[in-house]
Amino acid sequence: MILRFPEFSRDLRRGDEAAVDDLLLRAVGAADTSQMIAALRAAGDIAGEVVLPFQVGIVGYYALARLRAPAGCLFVAAVAIDSEWQGAGHGRRMMGVLSEWARLSGQSVIANGPVAFFERAGFAAIQGPAGPLAVAGPVPPELAQGVIYPPAAGRQP
Repeated sequence: MILRFPEFSRDLRRGDEAAVDDLLLRAVGAADTSQMIAALRAAGDIAGEVVLPFQVGIVGYYALARLRAPAGCLFVAAVAIDSEWQGAGHGRRMMGVLSEWARLSGQSVIANGPVAFFERAGFAAIQGPAGPLAVAGPVPPELAQGVIYPPAAGRQP
């Protein structure tokens, strides 16, 4: 077994979009996620995108987007690790860094994916109005009233 280690994560750079689309297709298996990310970008709702590079490719990615409500909150729009790199803890580490950033900056970040995965990365599991959520950083009191995603996210509670 050959051990491979990715480089340090970094912000998405202009020109990385095609590599991210390829990664999302490999990791998720459908073009829906990359289309949603493109729509969020076009709408100006992306707050940040981080990649995990390796040599000339990208093996990890996550995107943060702005929620409509609670105001000022971000949500994890996508997380992906290349299928050949899964199981080595890279996604957990990326989400762990995000969780610590949220705690230190006081920024609320909400994830509605597999709560156990996000808990292992430092998020707190809470019961939202429409089901379980994971939250990093402060839990906004308005969260009890629900989460409103931007239209480009294509999902509502």
